[in-house]
Amino acid sequence: MYHFDSDYMEGAHPAILERMAAANFDKHSGYGCDEICDAARRLIREACGAPEAEIHLLTGGTQTNATMIKAMLRPYEGVVAADTGHINVHEAGAIEATGHKVLPLPHTEGKISADEVAAYIDAQRADSNCDHMVWPGMVYISQPTEYGTLYSLAELESLSRACRSRGVPLYMDGARLAYALAAPACDMTLRDVARLCDVFYIGGTKCGALLGEAVVIPRAGTIPHLFTTIKQQGALLAKGWVLGLQFGTLFTGNLYLDIARRAVEAARRLAEGLAAAGYATAFAPVTNQIFLRLDAARLQRLSAIATFSPWEQHADGTQTVRLATSWATRMEEIEAFLKELAKQR
Repeated sequence: MYHFDSDYMEGAHPAILERMAAANFDKHSGYGCDEICDAARRLIREACGAPEAEIHLLTGGTQTNATMIKAMLRPYEGVVAADTGHINVHEAGAIEATGHKVLPLPHTEGKISADEVAAYIDAQRADSNCDHMVWPGMVYISQPTEYGTLYSLAELESLSRACRSRGVPLYMDGARLAYALAAPACDMTLRDVARLCDVFYIGGTKCGALLGEAVVIPRAGTIPHLFTTIKQQGALLAKGWVLGLQFGTLFTGNLYLDIARRAVEAARRLAEGLAAAGYATAFAPVTNQIFLRLDAARLQRLSAIATFSPWEQHADGTQTVRLATSWATRMEEIEAFLKELAKQR
């Protein structure tokens, strides 16, 4: 059986484990107030081209989204997102549990457009009943999207302009940001993300680390008492050095993007083999995620040799499923799977 359920099934990159073993008996200050975290922050600032950025190391993706959205919104505000967005579908109401509402917009292949965002915010502000409504206080996107698709640099620039001209912060969920930036189809860099987003995070959990996400606020000091809010939300790790060590390792040299490129290449080969076997993709695969739309017979055949994530049920009886590669996926594993797949024909 071959496993393509997600990109966080394995542990951590060996370089991280080696550094962790070496530092295991050292003494470190708590809560990220240590020299290892400071060094990691310096490396991240350099990679982002944001020397004054404020950086916080949090425990996981859902905690990061809930914490940052709560910290950025006033009590009467909500967060605009695609109706397929992770915070609207796959975080079990974590945002609503903070007392805020997700304000969903229609999507195109998982993306929302600057025009839609601008029209929604402008209409809300012009509505005579606006004081009775949840105010759009920020905009959420993820790169890549829930369908593995990518925002282009032009699209991100347009979104940034639409948000900033209306005084609404743009927040990017970067749980899989490494796989987006490593994709050949991606035309933006980490520096572009830092330039155009008001807050974003660099994913570690799905991108080579045991756990952890690095929140980047390019303009430091824009969110008051954020450290306290992080702790209040349960997203602050006492052994913060563990997170700093991992991000310091990932951002030494080009490791973060190098391991992501291998995952994207493995996904490209996997998609190529699936297509040759007659499996149709729901969206053009460009990162480490492949979405297939399957009828019952193909779903049964694929399930006999692999595990993957169910995604959407459709009225015609077909189902969309997701297969994901990771930084740890070996090309030999992909070829062995495709060999088994070929036997079904």
